[in-house]
Amino acid sequence: ATVRGDVNKVTIGANTSIGDRAMVHVAKIQGDFCTVIGDNVTVGPGAIVHAATLGDNVVIGPCAQILDGATVESRAKVAAGAVVTPGTTVKSGELWAGSPAKMVRALTADEIASMLESVEETAILAAMHATECSKSYEELVADEAAFRDKEERDPDYWQPKNWTEQGQVQGQGSPGRIFDNTLSHPEEGLKQSQNQK
Repeated sequence: ATVRGDVNKVTIGANTSIGDRAMVHVAKIQGDFCTVIGDNVTVGPGAIVHAATLGDNVVIGPCAQILDGATVESRAKVAAGAVVTPGTTVKSGELWAGSPAKMVRALTADEIASMLESVEETAILAAMHATECSKSYEELVADEAAFRDKEERDPDYWQPKNWTEQGQVQGQGSPGRIFDNTLSHPEEGLKQSQNQK
C-alpha cells in the first residue's frame, strides 16, 4: 500500500488494514481535504481512498475508489470496483456498488457481524506475521525441522515431551544409552546370561 500525506494529513485508526497496492492520498489544490480512516476498517487491495473520510468498522472492496470529500459512515460497505464520487455520503449500514456508486440495499445484521469478525481475523493474522518476521534465522530453521518432523513422524510414535539429552561423554553419547549396553560391551551380556543360570 501507499499512504501519501504530502500536502495534507492522513489519520489511520487502530486495527485498520490497508490492502496490497491500495492508495491513500489527500488533496490541497482542488479542495482542502485530509484523509481520515477510522478504527477497524478494511481497505481492499488496489483500492483508492483520496481525500475522504471513512468511519469505524467500514469495508472498502478491492479496487473501489472513494474520492475527494466523500464520507463513508460507520458499518457501511463499498463493493469491489465501486466509485464513490466526490462529496458523496454513504450512510451507516448501507451497501453501495457501481460506477458511479449508488446504494444497493441495507446490510443485514449477519453481514455487519461478518465485517467485524473479518477485522479481528486480520488483526490476529497481522500479529502472527509480525511474530514470524521477528524470528532469527536459527529460530526459522528450528521451526522448519519441527514441522518436517511432525509431518513425517508416525502419529503413534511416543516421545516424552520433556525429554532432554544428557551430557555427551567422549563423543559416544549419553551414559547408559549407547555404551554400557550389551551391543557395545558384549561382556556385559555374558555376565547377565551367567547370572540368569
